[in-house]
Amino acid sequence: MYLVTMLGNLLIILAVSSDSHLHTPMYFFLSILSMADIGFTSTTIPKMFLDIQTHSGVISYASCLIQLSFFNLFGYLDSILLTMMAYDRFVAICCPLHYLVIMNPRLCSLLVQVSFLISLFYSELHCLLMSQLSFCTNVEIPHFFCDPPQLFKLAYNDTSTNNMLTYIFSAIFGGVPLSGIIFSYYKIVSSILRVPSSGGKYKAFVTCGSHLSVVCLFYGTGLGVYLNSTVLHSSKRGPVTSVVYTTVTPMLNPFIYSLRNRDIKRALQRLLNRTA
Repeated sequence: MYLVTMLGNLLIILAVSSDSHLHTPMYFFLSILSMADIGFTSTTIPKMFLDIQTHSGVISYASCLIQLSFFNLFGYLDSILLTMMAYDRFVAICCPLHYLVIMNPRLCSLLVQVSFLISLFYSELHCLLMSQLSFCTNVEIPHFFCDPPQLFKLAYNDTSTNNMLTYIFSAIFGGVPLSGIIFSYYKIVSSILRVPSSGGKYKAFVTCGSHLSVVCLFYGTGLGVYLNSTVLHSSKRGPVTSVVYTTVTPMLNPFIYSLRNRDIKRALQRLLNRTA
């Protein structure tokens, strides 16, 4: 699954960068999303491979904080990029005549840079909260990576303040992108319903279908994992369900965009023909 994830996202990046027909805002954001997916998966899975091969699941305190920082960085970057892509679809459907003027290359680059800086701030904030906790010399994390809820349970000092701040930050930094996506699709659906022809409605829905599928997959699995761990308090079920959004979701994203997108299929075919 990890190899398929890497190969699929790399092919998306190569197809977008090598084909001039795909040098548009939508595919630019898609290539950045593929990079973020590669980073998100590579933060946890290679370490798990090493632990399986060496039969030693040891990780130092500093390495745990670094893994936690990159995990939050790429995870939140995925969330903001999905919001940027929802805004792109909103402009394309609701303001089609001004699309190229609004979504110019300068704005797209600025949005990606701002997304990265906000994600970096969010990840360092989480890392700072975690560094304030005290742990025993040797503790066992019942997970295949340094998951924040598991680390809070292992700290021997009071974590009520840290938990409260974590939920507040998650509500702010997670709620704002999700609200932006919901608002964009509310406007998109309202605009589509005003289209008189059924063919025009179908074409508009098709352009949003892939993105909407990825959004449901990303937020559905992520929220399901954390709500599940909060309600059931199961230490064994957490690692199993976490595989879904750390590996399955990044693996399925290239399939969702390539199988339902003729432009990506043609670009991949041209890329493979040139390689052959």
